[in-house]
Amino acid sequence: MTEAFQDGWAWWVIALAVGVPVLLVALTEAIGFTTRRGNPVEKPLRMLRNWVVPVGAILALLIFAFRSPAEQVWVRVVATVFGFLVILLVLSAFNVALFANAKAGSWRERIPSIFVEIARLVLVCLGLALLFSWVWDADVGGLITALGVGSIVIGLALQNAVGGVISGLLLLFEQPFKIGDWLDVGGTRGRVVEVNWRAVHIDTGIQIVPNSSLSGASFTNMTEPDGPYSAKADVSFSTDDPPHEVMALLVEVASGLPMIAAGEQASVSYSGGGKFHVSIPVAGPGQASRALSMYLSWLWYAARRKKFALDGDGTDPIAEPAALAAALRGIAPTLQLREEDVDSVLSIARAKRYGIGEIVQKMGVVPDQVSVVVSGRAVMALEVGDDRIEFATVERGELIGHTALTREKTRAVVVAQEILTVVTVPLAAVDALVRSRPTLAAEVGRSLELRTRQADEKLAELGITRTAVHRN
Repeated sequence: MTEAFQDGWAWWVIALAVGVPVLLVALTEAIGFTTRRGNPVEKPLRMLRNWVVPVGAILALLIFAFRSPAEQVWVRVVATVFGFLVILLVLSAFNVALFANAKAGSWRERIPSIFVEIARLVLVCLGLALLFSWVWDADVGGLITALGVGSIVIGLALQNAVGGVISGLLLLFEQPFKIGDWLDVGGTRGRVVEVNWRAVHIDTGIQIVPNSSLSGASFTNMTEPDGPYSAKADVSFSTDDPPHEVMALLVEVASGLPMIAAGEQASVSYSGGGKFHVSIPVAGPGQASRALSMYLSWLWYAARRKKFALDGDGTDPIAEPAALAAALRGIAPTLQLREEDVDSVLSIARAKRYGIGEIVQKMGVVPDQVSVVVSGRAVMALEVGDDRIEFATVERGELIGHTALTREKTRAVVVAQEILTVVTVPLAAVDALVRSRPTLAAEVGRSLELRTRQADEKLAELGITRTAVHRN
């Protein structure tokens, strides 16, 4: 027993038997602490506890306790495994130190992960070469020379393919765009959906642009500029239409678009000859085509309501006297019109149409006319902040603009849910009808009370006060 302590191997056995468990317990506590805090150091600590320490203990036991010769195969095998694990541990620690907590926008955050993986692979290969040279006395110089010459030959044979890969890696490193950005490449516009070593995939249904082509050509990143993206359209009217009134109409129609950028307003320029250029600020390129489609369709209805000739055509079939008379007879029960009243109202009434989603009546204004729905359907909603809370529908034969009779501001916005046709009657004519028909006044009063009650019930259901609506 004394000889064992004199030789020293017993001390190594005791040290390993006591020290390794204590070290493992300490590492376990450290791992638990870093895991609770979400610290990335947890990964290298876990590798140290699960692999490096146990294998290192076995190696120390073989060399110092059992006094096994270094040339023994099992010693070399364990030393190789231990060396390989140490290489992985060091690389993992460097990865955590350099990239795990990289600040947004820094060079460490911008380096693509593929570059890190390639550098890690090269370092692992170099580390293994040195490890085999030290542990197994291997001559790795010839192997490295052969690999270098082979790499040159393969590079020359595959230079076109490798060029695309290098271009892709350069694009990944420079990051002139990211997934989700909109690019204009040679007149083709689309959203970037994938970026890999070989090509960039642009969602135009889908176009694949090789990295070698993209890196050697100019392109426009439409997402990159500060501020909203502008959807642009050129429209023309008759030269008889007053330019300033047309410009006001163009801005008014654009202001109702749901995708217009918050706090922004459309701009219009007149270039003469009835031609106008409209620029509509939207959140991004992805909304531009939808915004223009909705805008141009709304403009068709709005131009005819204003009796302007969009694209030189100002005809409106529903405004013809025969069509208007038929519409008036259809809504006669709502306004309690007699046959002789139709002819007198015909000269002052107007038939109008609204596109899907258009605002028929704004909130917080005093109407100067009353409208009756001829066909289609609209919804009444309360505007609270940026939200619209729908609480009622307006269908054929129902009134829009009840508060015109009470000279009060409207308490709700009315939005066309379908293509909506209404007949509008000036306030003076409706006042005359109400005075001569007490039952009409009662009907309008009941309808107004019903809408008010429906709005209050909806607000109560959502827990919103009337003050919040009025403040908006």
